Amino acid sequence: MSIDPASIHDIKNALKTLTPVQVQDYIMRLAKYKKENKEFLSFLLFMSGDLQQYIKDVKHQIEVGFGSLNTGSTYISVKGIRKILKLANKHIKFSGDKVVETEVLIWFCYQLKNSHIRLASSSVLKNMYDRQMQRIYRSMELLHEDIQADYRKEIADLEGH
Repeated sequence: MSIDPASIHDIKNALKTLTPVQVQDYIMRLAKYKKENKEFLSFLLFMSGDLQQYIKDVKHQIEVGFGSLNTGSTYISVKGIRKILKLANKHIKFSGDKVVETEVLIWFCYQLKNSHIRLASSSVLKNMYDRQMQRIYRSMELLHEDIQADYRKEIADLEGH
């Protein structure tokens, strides 16, 4: 027997009836329950106000991940790259911002292309790269035309690289 979770609408209505102290207690319990909840709460409280710095931090984490990547075996490299992509996707999800998504994915693809791993040698890596490029194009479509033009230049450099 499982207990089904309440809908978002029901949770929102229930939260309206709580006192600020009760809401704080629930949030603290939620943060203690799972690491990702704590990371998301940290983002909301401390990093969401400065998205440019957040993007720089995420890019740095991606760069460090690629720097420590084991390139001795394609299998191990793919596992490492998936881990880096998972980290990037988590930070994209936290921000919920298409600019962050576009910049982080462009940086991921740039790092992947500049790694010492040949994409052509692995269909898995080539497909991963292609899927991220498709995501970049989809997220760019929702941005202002001027911003799209800037990113198109970056993508052209990436594809020409």
